[in-house]
Amino acid sequence: MSAKDRRPGEPVWAVTAPAAPRTPSLQGRIDTAVAVIGGGILGLSTALALARNGIDTIVLEAGNVGAGASGASGGQVIPGLRFDPADLARVWGAAVGQRAWRFGMDTAEAAFALIRTEGLDCDARQAGWIQAADTETGLAEARRRVALCANAGQDAVLLDRDAIVAATGSAAYVGGWLHRGGGTVNPLALTRALARAALSAGARVHTNSPAVSLARVGGGWAISTPSGHVGAASVLLATNALTGALCPDLARAILPVWSFQIATVPLPERHRARVLASGACVSDTRRVLRYFRTDRDGRLVVGGKGTASPPRRASQFALQHETLRRLYPELADVPVTHRWGGQVAILPGRLPSAHQPAPGLWATIGCNGKGVAWCLAFGARMAEAIAGADPGALPIPLTPVAPIPFHGLRRLYTGAAGAWLRLRDRLDRPIGRTALPS
Repeated sequence: MSAKDRRPGEPVWAVTAPAAPRTPSLQGRIDTAVAVIGGGILGLSTALALARNGIDTIVLEAGNVGAGASGASGGQVIPGLRFDPADLARVWGAAVGQRAWRFGMDTAEAAFALIRTEGLDCDARQAGWIQAADTETGLAEARRRVALCANAGQDAVLLDRDAIVAATGSAAYVGGWLHRGGGTVNPLALTRALARAALSAGARVHTNSPAVSLARVGGGWAISTPSGHVGAASVLLATNALTGALCPDLARAILPVWSFQIATVPLPERHRARVLASGACVSDTRRVLRYFRTDRDGRLVVGGKGTASPPRRASQFALQHETLRRLYPELADVPVTHRWGGQVAILPGRLPSAHQPAPGLWATIGCNGKGVAWCLAFGARMAEAIAGADPGALPIPLTPVAPIPFHGLRRLYTGAAGAWLRLRDRLDRPIGRTALPS
């Protein structure tokens, strides 16, 4: 086993992603109409939409383009929200709930449309997303989801056991459902491509320029970085799990959870012809989520819940290695060359939220694992609201920021919740996992 095989490191996406555009750090004072703090998919897609509409926009990114969770995600373009219209109606009311559900189901199509329109070079493949079920309860839920989609004109189909084995090459599931609007991207390439598109549209992108303070000054906002200062009429906090001290209440409204991934070498042809031969990406119905896909070179990428701390040792990726063995026992000896992690912002209600904490200050948090599709689609709508459109037309309502009580104990109760969810998964009756013939 090589040293590279032993240690966590950068995401596998760096192997195939085009280089990032040249973006300087902020030096001196700049004034702008809109300052976007956070150069991930949400921040850059919002900046792109603002710049395309002639609005002077600056993006401040603490690291390099794609250095945060946007460039380290699984790159799965998944439509929908976690809940159905009836559930959303109980949270937001019938009209808003239906609007939010429909917008969520259309996010993958909107994401791929933006990729095509802007010519974003990111290995985009719209081969569908599968939600796989390893229990009969999960399969019943799949039937219900497909019926909902059919009533709304969504392109979704139920998969029985034979169909899901054919689509995934794994015997680990009893069935599931496929939404053909979903797919995959190289998320690091996507983030870098969005930065190039935003620059081309006229936005200014400054990397290695962390916002260290944010203050209301007169009718606008003042942002300080280590070597510069921005004056802006409006500010968007697109920092998700990494908001920190810029807006303490917002930072306390989310649970930052680590998601870990591993990637194999490009699979041999005999395996590549069967493992995810459909090209679809997969996540399952377990409470402790597992997800997997292949990249453009045939590497198998497997992800799931990480530990409470950043990845530093290969032993922290035991869950991902176990998932790989259970899904594809015949791949147990295929070398794993990349291990990495990223922080996902989870809200207690498991729904995204949008806020206007003060005049001219906007924020949206909580992608809850569906950030690629949601952020690409939501950025344009957020840009409209920032530019002066009725915020009531947003797909989700503006709500007050709701800090989580006893947020300082988040590691304790997220750890306890994770243990409880794993126990419930084990108490469910999964099917036997039988290897397919080699």
